[in-house]
Amino acid sequence: MNDAKPVLMEGNHATAEGAIAGGCRFFFGYPITPQSQIPEYMSWRLPQVGGTYLQAESEVAAINMVYGAAAAGARVMTTSSSPGISLMSEGLSYLIGAELPCVVVNMVRGGPGLGNIAASQADYWLATRGGGHGDGVPLVFAPYSVQELHDMTAEAFAIAERYRNPVMILGDAVLATMMEPCRLRPVEDAPLCRQFDWSLGGGLQGRERHIINSLYSRIQDLEALNLRIAARYAEAHRRETRWEETGHEEPDILLCAYGISARVCETAVERGLHRGLKLRLLRPISLFPFPSAPIAALAERVKHCLVVELSLGQFVEDVRLAVEGRCPVSLLGRAGGVLITPEDVLARVEEIARTL
Repeated sequence: MNDAKPVLMEGNHATAEGAIAGGCRFFFGYPITPQSQIPEYMSWRLPQVGGTYLQAESEVAAINMVYGAAAAGARVMTTSSSPGISLMSEGLSYLIGAELPCVVVNMVRGGPGLGNIAASQADYWLATRGGGHGDGVPLVFAPYSVQELHDMTAEAFAIAERYRNPVMILGDAVLATMMEPCRLRPVEDAPLCRQFDWSLGGGLQGRERHIINSLYSRIQDLEALNLRIAARYAEAHRRETRWEETGHEEPDILLCAYGISARVCETAVERGLHRGLKLRLLRPISLFPFPSAPIAALAERVKHCLVVELSLGQFVEDVRLAVEGRCPVSLLGRAGGVLITPEDVLARVEEIARTL
């Protein structure tokens, strides 16, 4: 248990402190709102713990610097927001193909295009279907509070190393800039680079030289790589699938939401219970791996499932796949940075309840 006294901190700064507590000692990034406070904070905080901060000339450069540090066994992170993550997609695929661990934070903004700096969840497909070209994808976790931003970022480095795969923390503009009490994890001494059986560091260190790349001339070798990665994803589904449930124990309507939308739905569930509505919220914490089994189990017991997201229908597709026709599934979504309120959710719930 973390007995530290809570401090009032914004989400971006809590994310940075989480990374440092998790052993991150290298950061390469480029400013873009609403996450610019992370590189700004890391620029002075990271050298205090013996780490290195470097502002790259672009997001493309940043992700390739991450590749180099990860290959040497460093715990390394970059952060960006929607258009910047798009620019990093090729590098992310190279990291997956080279079986390299790292942490990438995406504080999502409204889109498409440059969009705006308001909160959005329209990067769900980019995160859970993305990771660049090929068959790979980051492991994706979706905090819904400042505390979870801190804790999940701290834990992400060990998870990335366990599966030799990038981990993405998927936030949004509200989580990035809101302030809440946060218990900071202790910062311990951490090596600049860890020695793995796959990492670089031969020659002068007396170790066998390793070559790290994602280029395979023999198609059988490339298929073997894909199968290794798929086996790790299967293990991640067994060990890392996370979700949380709140609300009525015998619900009529299931709400599914993640991130900041789940905060809204928590309030809606609480208010709905006072109105006699039997509501239950399932909040996925891991988006890849996705908690299909618990959603399917609840779908057997409810009369309707309402998916709430700040996009026009991305997350809802995974919920529908999990439900597999066990109950009707409908969507309440907004786009472009427009937020959903608890009253919006309750109005839709009451419409559904009248049809049951």
